[in-house]
Order: sequence, then structure tokens, then C-alpha cells
Amino acid sequence: MPVKQTLPNPFSLFQLVSRPAAVRKFATTLSYHTQTPIPASENPRWLSDTKDRIGRLFFHGATPEESREAGEILSLLTKNWRDVGRYGHVNNVTYARWAESARINWAWNLAKHVDPANRNLWAELWTSRGVGLILKSIRVDYKFPIEWPDKVTVYHKLSEVGDSSFTLGAIILSERHQRPAARCMEDIVVYNYQPKGKSPPGRAPLPEFARTQFKSTLQLQKEVRGDALDAVRDLDARVNDLEARVMSRKEMT
Repeated sequence: MPVKQTLPNPFSLFQLVSRPAAVRKFATTLSYHTQTPIPASENPRWLSDTKDRIGRLFFHGATPEESREAGEILSLLTKNWRDVGRYGHVNNVTYARWAESARINWAWNLAKHVDPANRNLWAELWTSRGVGLILKSIRVDYKFPIEWPDKVTVYHKLSEVGDSSFTLGAIILSERHQRPAARCMEDIVVYNYQPKGKSPPGRAPLPEFARTQFKSTLQLQKEVRGDALDAVRDLDARVNDLEARVMSRKEMT
């Protein structure tokens, strides 16, 4: 569930626009080379690399039909790039703030659109009135500095679920560069602020309503990942075939 954030000027960085929760499928692609291409899941520059490959086909003289197909692939990449910066770069602390805002939005969308029957219980998790959630740690792996003007999209993915904690992976995408600007890993624990009796405040088990939804979310993520990888392989095969046709002509040898 993404949060889109626009950087309209250096002094206003937190205009959040949330989207309803949804299962999104996306298409990405990769490569035909004389050497073994890097799989899309391991190549952070797969999008720009693929666009470069298609651009070279136009340069080498693709037929009208091949040009049409190349244009269709480029259109798919431009439309679906998320799914599959000189006024100074954004302060590194801002990345963590984006992740925090998106994390709260992620939980809010889960309560509002996926589990409305327990909406009030989800809301209570973000307070200190009883059992709540605490961010224990966050690790940010910076890829490159975001510069204004730019837009960012933040995606969260549930990674692991424990007895009294869970982890979320986040990716911060630059709309301008169409690639990840940072990746985050967030460790969140369940904490009982007001236990009954004389027991001191401390960690508590993950509420059952949350565990139920997390289990469903993990399964949905697994299914969407499979669809995405299928789309990657399909587009990759199309690009490979297109390159083979263009580059194998007599005038290219």
C-alpha cells in the first residue's frame, strides 16, 4: 500500500496522499546480451538498462513492426515501473520520516479497507492506552540522494511475524529516476502500556486479530510476487526475441 509524497519546495516535504489498500500487480523486464544478464530481482538498474537496450534497437534500424512492439514494451514499462533531484538533496533523516508516515498509512489502510470489523482495535495499537506498537529499530540502506523537485512513493511489505513482534520492509522509490532511492527494514514490537494488577509495562503477545490479517497478508504477498515474476519473465522473453530479430539481420553481422 503506497504513500505518495511530493516535494513541491525545500520547505514543505510532508504532503501525504494516501491510496486505498489494494493488491497491485506489475510488470518489469530485463535483458538480452552476449553474457548472462543479471536477474531483475538482483539488478537495481534493470529498468534503465532495459530502456537502453530498446533504444539501441531503434538506433540499429528496427522494422515498423519491431518498432511498434518496442514502443508497446516501453509503454508498459513507463506505466508500471513502480510495481515490478538541484536545490540540494533531501536530508537522510527525511527518509526515515517518510517510512514512518507510510507505515502508519499502511496500518490505517489495513484497518479501513481489509479488516473494518476491527477498525477500532487497530486504531488502539497506535496509542498508549493499552496494548500498542513501538518501533524498536529501523535500518535504512541509502541508494542515492533524492533531489528537489521529485516525488517519492513508499511501499511497505510484511516480512516476518513473531510472537510479540513483526518486521516490515519498505522501499522508497524516486518517481524522477524510476528506481529505489532507499530500502528500510523496521522492527516493531507489541507493548502493554497499562497491564492489569501489579505487573509492570512490557512486551505483549501480538493480538489475534492482527495475527489473522498478517497471515492473510503474507499469503497475498506471495501470490503477487509470483504474478510479478511471471510478468518479468514474459517481458524479458519479448525483449530478448526483439533483440535477436534486429541484431541477427545480415546487415548487422
